[in-house]
Amino acid sequence: MKFIVSSSALLKQLQQISGVINSNTVLPILEDFLFDVEKNKLSVVATDLETVMKIQMEVESNGSGRVCIPARILVDSLKNIPDQPLTFNIDKNFSIEITSDNGKYKVMGENPDNFPKEPTADDTSSFTITSSALVTAINKTLFAVSNDDLRPAMTGVFFEMSKDALQFVSTDAHRLVRYRRKDVHCPKTDSMIVPKKPLTLLKSAMPMNEDELVVNYNSNHLFVKHGTTQMSCRLIDARFPDYKVVIPTDNPYKLTVNKADFQGALRRVSIFSNKSTNQVVVNISGSELQLAAQDVDFSFEGTERMKCQYSGEDLQIAFNAKFLIEMLAAADSDEITIDLSTPTKAGILKPASQDDDEDLLMLVMPLMLNN
Repeated sequence: MKFIVSSSALLKQLQQISGVINSNTVLPILEDFLFDVEKNKLSVVATDLETVMKIQMEVESNGSGRVCIPARILVDSLKNIPDQPLTFNIDKNFSIEITSDNGKYKVMGENPDNFPKEPTADDTSSFTITSSALVTAINKTLFAVSNDDLRPAMTGVFFEMSKDALQFVSTDAHRLVRYRRKDVHCPKTDSMIVPKKPLTLLKSAMPMNEDELVVNYNSNHLFVKHGTTQMSCRLIDARFPDYKVVIPTDNPYKLTVNKADFQGALRRVSIFSNKSTNQVVVNISGSELQLAAQDVDFSFEGTERMKCQYSGEDLQIAFNAKFLIEMLAAADSDEITIDLSTPTKAGILKPASQDDDEDLLMLVMPLMLNN
C-alpha cells in the first residue's frame, strides 16, 4: 500500500487526536495511530480504551490497507519536516517507509488487527447543540470537576437533558457549577456523566462557531461528530450526587463587585495566604469590602480594600481564593453578584447580567474562620 499526503495537513489532524494517547499504556499498541486508507480517504484513529478520536482526510493512494504507526515518532518527525508532500510506503510486514523531498525515514508498524475496536453507536438518543455552546459549557464547568478517583461520579460533568433545556453540572464537594442552556431542546428527560479527559479533548477539537453538532448517546457511550472529526467515550457508570439540595434558596445578603477588580485583589492578597488552604477572609461592612490573608508559619500577611455594593448585615466570611479566582474567570459579565447569609453557609456567585439563553450559577463552600 502506498499513499501521498501533505506533511502539515497530516500533522494538524494528528495533533487534534494525539491527546487521547496516554504516555504509560497497558498495551503497547495503544501508543499507535491506526491508519486506514480506502479510495483516497485516510482515517486515523487514536484510543486509550475509554476514549476514541478519529479524523478523516483526503490523500492520493493506489489501493487500500491498514497499519498501526507509533504515534510519538510520527508526530515528532512531522513537526520537523517543512510543508511538502510525503509518500508513505507500507509493505506486508507493516514496515513503513516515509519519503520526503530530500529524506527517507523508516518506522516499524504493527498489525492493525490487534488495534481495539471502536464502540458502535447502537440504540442511541440524540440532540443538537451549536459547537460554541458546547465548548462554552465545557469551559464553564470543567474546572470544578473533582480529581478524586474514590468518588467516580464527581470526576466528570453531569449532563441533564430535558425538553426545554440542557444543564451541565460539576462539583468537587467544595464548589459546584450549574450551567443551563435554554436554547437546547432534548427529545426526552435523561442524564449522563461524561469524564473529564474526553471533554478536555473535545473543547480543543471543536471550533468556537455556530456549526450544529449532533450529540448521540446510549447507556454506555457518548458520540460527537463535527466535519471530519469524531469522538466517542465511555460514560461514567455512577450516580451523580443530588446537587439541588445543596444550593441554598435563602441567602438574603447581596454583594455586587466589579469582577476584574475583585479578581485582581484576590490574586494579590492570596499570595500571602497559607499554601494548603489558600484562605482569604472577606470582611464586608457598608459599601466597603476588605480582603485579608495570612500565613502564620512564615509571618506573611496581605490586606486590600475595595468598593462594593452590599445589602445586608456586616459579615466576615472566609473562602479558598483559588476557587474564587477560577469561578470569576468562568463568568462573562463585568460585575458579579454574590448571595451570602452566614459565615458557615455556601455563597452563590452569578454574573450580574446574562444572555437570555444562558444561566450560570456557581456555589462555593466557606472555610472555617481561624480566629
